[in-house]
Amino acid sequence: MSRLLGPLADVLGRWGAGFWSYADPRTEHLPMSRSPLPVLAIVGAYLYFSLSYGPRFMKNRQPFKLERVMLVYNAVQVVWCAYLVEECLRLAWGGTYNWICEPINRAKTPESLQFAQACYLFLLLKIVDLLDTVFMILRKNARQVSFLHVYHHSLMVFVGWLCVKVAPGEHHTFLGFVNLIVHTIMYSYYFYSLLNPDAKSAQWKRYITLIQFVQFFLIGAHEIISLFHPDCDVIRPFTFGIIVQSAFMTALFKDFYHKAYGQGRNKKEKLNS
Repeated sequence: MSRLLGPLADVLGRWGAGFWSYADPRTEHLPMSRSPLPVLAIVGAYLYFSLSYGPRFMKNRQPFKLERVMLVYNAVQVVWCAYLVEECLRLAWGGTYNWICEPINRAKTPESLQFAQACYLFLLLKIVDLLDTVFMILRKNARQVSFLHVYHHSLMVFVGWLCVKVAPGEHHTFLGFVNLIVHTIMYSYYFYSLLNPDAKSAQWKRYITLIQFVQFFLIGAHEIISLFHPDCDVIRPFTFGIIVQSAFMTALFKDFYHKAYGQGRNKKEKLNS
């Protein structure tokens, strides 16, 4: 057994050491691009606040009134997301990239360097997204801090980091492109509903959940298509990882949708009305 496990451990150790020390030449100079420790520390602090310190801190306190702060926050989110959508269209998914198979290309062209910078801005945006949960806890909306919410926000930080580290410009960046479109719509609704509280509607929230549901279907389908092209030079572990995660997130959002807007919820609302 030791004869089998010894070489395997050696191979995995060398691969792991190479992976953690490697960074794409277009992003290797950027903070957090090489080591996972900064991202792990940020997500660890986020989980500690969300699951432990935050609820205890707010236990005997009144909810904070953060409407003005959130108005600015949502406006920044809309502008940030919309800008990155425009960059994705201009530099990649608006015609430059092949939607069926966009192979790895680490050439330092002006366009690829600009898109790599956009990928780094995406990582920073996913870190800023963690404030969603902070605001929920400070406003004592603990019901919204579900497993789905915390898992998705934590995961997207690591997705952004992996994009910057090894793939800041190829097939798998479609995930970020779709995510940015969805978030532009979502934060636009949040911004408008804060300006006009009467505009809040369960129907609109239902549509946004459906859009998020479709998001994961499109991302998974896009990765599956590349499997039909074995000669497509993409990072295959990422392909399978994204497919599995898309299926998992689709199942989670489906469960959330049925609990929030399904027949059981509608019957309760009718009984209470």
